Amino acid sequence: MDRKVIIFSAPSGSGKSTIVNHILGLYPELEFSISATSRAPRGNEQNGREYYFFPADEFRKMISGEKFVEYEEVYPGSWYGTLKSEVERIWDKGHVIIFDIDVKGGVNLKRIFGDRALSIFIRTKSVEELRLRLEHRGTDSPEAIERRVAKAEEEMTYADRFDYILVNDDLQEAFAEADKVVGDFIRKGRRPEAK
Repeated sequence: MDRKVIIFSAPSGSGKSTIVNHILGLYPELEFSISATSRAPRGNEQNGREYYFFPADEFRKMISGEKFVEYEEVYPGSWYGTLKSEVERIWDKGHVIIFDIDVKGGVNLKRIFGDRALSIFIRTKSVEELRLRLEHRGTDSPEAIERRVAKAEEEMTYADRFDYILVNDDLQEAFAEADKVVGDFIRKGRRPEAK
């Protein structure tokens, strides 16, 4: 492998993690990059599985120590970032890195990795559909959902900065579309035509 990366970004509730997990099950040469965050775990999240969890003061020290490929304060006081050590760990195994990352982080990673990266933006058919998904997920308060919806409206404006836009209206169709786009990139080095 030639140190490729695949970046999946989306507004919260678009189905990004579900699609990423599906793709990971199809391609043994892919390995998930675990992001670091300063936020508290949600639900059944565990340190070192979904995220590496750090207190905000430690996260800021890591920024000062240049431990990140990229980082972003996604919500006030909630930092997210990609550890340099995580990228090297995966590449040292000869694997292709798959990122499940916020939209601004996805744009930053594409800028950093350039042609070695395939960036995919996942969206729902509407912001209202996104709101319904977040409500059904049941992991956030009504206030947090409103914050996420407002953020999603802004994040939608970044879609054209990605190599490919995948509209997740039907999950099985989204799985098939993601499989084709990722497979072409991994096996043939081909970038898809944007929708």
